[in-house]
Amino acid sequence: MENTVGFEALSPTSFLDRSASVYPDKAAVVYGDTTYSYAEFSDRVRRLASALKQAGVEYGDKVAFLVPNIPAMLEGHYGPMRLGAVLVAINIRLSAREISYILNHSGAKVLVFDSEYASVIGSIKAEVPGVTTFVQAVDTFPRADDIEGPDYEDFLASAPDEDPSVRLNSEMDSIAIDYTSGTTGMPKGVEYSGRGAYLSALGEALEIGINWRSVYLWTLPMFHCNGWCFTWAVTAVGGTHVCLRRVDAGDVYDLVSNKSVSHMCAAPTVLTALYSSPLAGEGKLADVRIMTAGAPPAPQVIRSIEDMGAVIVHTYGLTETYGPITVSAEQPDWDSMEIHKRADLKSRQGVPFVLAEPGLRVVDENMNDVPRDAETMGEVVMRGNMVMSGYYNDPEATATAFAGGWFHSGDLGVWHPDGYIELRDRAKDVIISGGENISSQEVEKVIMEHPSVMEVCIVGVPDERWGEVPKAFIVKNEGTEASAEEIIEFCRERIAHFKLPKHVEFGELPKTATGKIQKFVLRDKEWAGYDRRIN
Repeated sequence: MENTVGFEALSPTSFLDRSASVYPDKAAVVYGDTTYSYAEFSDRVRRLASALKQAGVEYGDKVAFLVPNIPAMLEGHYGPMRLGAVLVAINIRLSAREISYILNHSGAKVLVFDSEYASVIGSIKAEVPGVTTFVQAVDTFPRADDIEGPDYEDFLASAPDEDPSVRLNSEMDSIAIDYTSGTTGMPKGVEYSGRGAYLSALGEALEIGINWRSVYLWTLPMFHCNGWCFTWAVTAVGGTHVCLRRVDAGDVYDLVSNKSVSHMCAAPTVLTALYSSPLAGEGKLADVRIMTAGAPPAPQVIRSIEDMGAVIVHTYGLTETYGPITVSAEQPDWDSMEIHKRADLKSRQGVPFVLAEPGLRVVDENMNDVPRDAETMGEVVMRGNMVMSGYYNDPEATATAFAGGWFHSGDLGVWHPDGYIELRDRAKDVIISGGENISSQEVEKVIMEHPSVMEVCIVGVPDERWGEVPKAFIVKNEGTEASAEEIIEFCRERIAHFKLPKHVEFGELPKTATGKIQKFVLRDKEWAGYDRRIN
């Protein structure tokens, strides 16, 4: 007989239910001059669910949000789930073509969009016949009257005064579909289950150390892996969400100071913007715990942020792993180390999260573990509670990703004797020059030590003799000077000569909405007109 007393399907909606009961009057959401208590936050979510039900949303239906980090986007992480519906949070920087594809591929029935993106939605409205209701969140941009549908606040106000909440039929049912960046074609829809989201959120809370006193600043897009599951993690412990529509260094420093921010998440490129700002200085991030992931941070980036008083929690993961799944867990003796040594250790991707069991391995092409010698490269593979259910409506891609019973990340790394992994490259980013493999990330870490360098990206470019050679694309620190020859000489003293960048170009770098440098854009430009090997 099934035990119905000792079992309950896991779902992040229970986090809000508990916090609204335990901390009804505590600040749950802060945005500008607006503050919602946990009781008010819960009521708004209830009204959203009721309004969606009135609009025809049923169990399993898809509800899309194209909204920046404002309260409506946070509420979107709970309202649809209360009906057993599925959230599709869309990258706000995608093209109209990509947004149209996601809406159609996911089968979204309702779209909530910020009025800033009204022109994009207007241009594709006729291409997405499955969307029956358009809801407009009016924040800093005026309402677009040419798109029929209610304003978000009116949508909530018109909802029947009822609680339409249902339980998940199964904790393995999908509660969210997160679309990948789609750098090699149209994006794939990554399915998150109630169980996976629940356990991933708790893992995030444990690894970054948040509790009911914590004040979390939204410097990470909520659309990206559902904000690495912090949309649910902060609520789980009764912490305070501080929403931030756009990341600006001045606003971040102001909120850290005036709102007593204790935690936030940020890709390394955001960290670079923070320490490169004229407003940066000693103590400006005192005692703020910052989780970073999205790209391997150079030790120099970690040192620069920690010099301002912050504590970096370096993690690693993918959309397919609900965001971070490993952490460069600090050891007791690290505090007494010289800062350069500690930053070097922290720059490794580390060990599996709590609740990520069995976690990960580094394997060769035959799925055998590589030696833990910090030298032998293999592919990082994962399995367990913090790995996606699969790709939505794409069984072939799912089967390929799960070959051998593990999720294949496509990331290459080494395994250290202490059990920590360290990424060396994406499989597609390894440069093969004259038969020698060159890790682009190894070269990038060296160049980041140059005082004139703010950001760098290394890609392989055509070479008649060697097939391909490294080229450095560099963003310089404001007010500094450096020549290509100086950069190459700087590297010559620090790495093997065959790894040296043969070309250097200064300028801006193309990035995704989450701050990742788009290497493929630079690589495609350099290889235009050439036949090249497939990466």
